[in-house]
Amino acid sequence: MQALILKDFYVMWKQTRIFLLVILVFSAIPGSFNAVFAVIYSAMLPYTAMAYDERSKWNQLAAMMPYSDRDIVLSKYAFGWLFLLAATVASLVLQAALSLVWPAAGSASPAALLLALCVSVCVLDLTLPLMFRFGTERGRLLMFFIIFLVCGSAGAVAGIAPDLNGNAYFALTLSAAALAAVVLTVLSVPFSIRLYRRKRR
Repeated sequence: MQALILKDFYVMWKQTRIFLLVILVFSAIPGSFNAVFAVIYSAMLPYTAMAYDERSKWNQLAAMMPYSDRDIVLSKYAFGWLFLLAATVASLVLQAALSLVWPAAGSASPAALLLALCVSVCVLDLTLPLMFRFGTERGRLLMFFIIFLVCGSAGAVAGIAPDLNGNAYFALTLSAAALAAVVLTVLSVPFSIRLYRRKRR
């Protein structure tokens, strides 16, 4: 599965460097919404990798290679998780540096970014099965739903995190979000594997 993740990374780096640069730029812009949006927006990277797979007929080639359906599906989830974690760490570092250099600008709190990470995993878990079922070409309308979900989630997290930061309810909110991410992941991965197998038949 490591080779599959590396394959997706090389494709993304060669074809969509600007996409990665946009995430990095948003991570460095002052304000909670921008950093939170960068984290949640990273959840869309697996869909781009899947689109390139479909255009290059990668799935037909993968069927002749020693990769199980589980490896192929799980590699897309792991690819998304790695970029979500990278975007979160980058936002934490850049926002912390920004707060030291330019305190008046205002920066995203670690509370907002941790909550954004949990929400991003939930977005990934809800939308990846749809992409495995319909594909990126037939699922173009789903992209509007995904974009709406990403932007709405970023706005909601950026809006409530400052009020919850340091509040007694924050621990409860973050715990609930983390639990939702774990539960959805446990349900989403095997469901996506079943959908992928059904689509290949």
